[in-house]
Amino acid sequence: METVSENACFGGTQGVYTHASKSTGCDMTFAVFLPQEARDGPVPVVWYLSGLTCTHENAMTKAGAQAWAAEHGLALIFPDTSPRGDDVANDDAYDLGQGAGFYVNATQDPWAPHFQMYDYITKDLTELVFAEFPLDQSRQAITGHSMGGHGALTIAMKERGRFASVSAFSPICNPTASDWGKKQLGAYLGDDETNWVDHDATLLMLKDGFDGPILVDTGTKDQFIDLLMPESFAAAVSTKRQQAIIRYQPGYDHSYFFVSSFMEDHMNFHAEALYA
Repeated sequence: METVSENACFGGTQGVYTHASKSTGCDMTFAVFLPQEARDGPVPVVWYLSGLTCTHENAMTKAGAQAWAAEHGLALIFPDTSPRGDDVANDDAYDLGQGAGFYVNATQDPWAPHFQMYDYITKDLTELVFAEFPLDQSRQAITGHSMGGHGALTIAMKERGRFASVSAFSPICNPTASDWGKKQLGAYLGDDETNWVDHDATLLMLKDGFDGPILVDTGTKDQFIDLLMPESFAAAVSTKRQQAIIRYQPGYDHSYFFVSSFMEDHMNFHAEALYA
């Protein structure tokens, strides 16, 4: 691991780091915010997964999460959204390839050699950050925006027992039924749609649910709401009788103005679960 930068931030430290990833077969960049409490020992951690076209930097600089995390003594991890590099497959479209990993392990060419983002988040980066930083592995939560909201919900439901809570901003809720999902899952996982089920939050909710609280916010003016399909996830939550708060925020769109407006709520939500 190499340090790119470290800056004082709300009494703690905001750092950016690179490492050679076994999962993706290339160098990856990620960011970690450590509150001042981390100087005295391991602290709870919230993972933040970003959306299409983003890197680690978008949420780190735009979400305003550090201020609220610092109030609760929470660390934040901001991974990248895909493998990158000259030898990493890409596509001319913004919603496939580099910047659009969808948090799955690709099985199809040309994506399979590098696009192993599920393993990168849940294994490779996890092993690294808990070895290198004072983080409490027994107290983890996860959140994300858009494609990252999809990742947060699906990873939380698949990695049972790992996360105390999960939240999402404008998540892609039903990708197997949406043009934000069918294209990417078909490219990365192949045409057999039975292989897509484990990466659809709505279907996972109906199948397994989540053993903790869920918070989801979506703006009523979100320009992509028909692709996000929050109503499908809400229906699945109701059918499963899952503990969850599903909110539609009047007038808000898909931007980081929306994310930052409700970040305090989400950090408070995770702090309550992590300190229970």
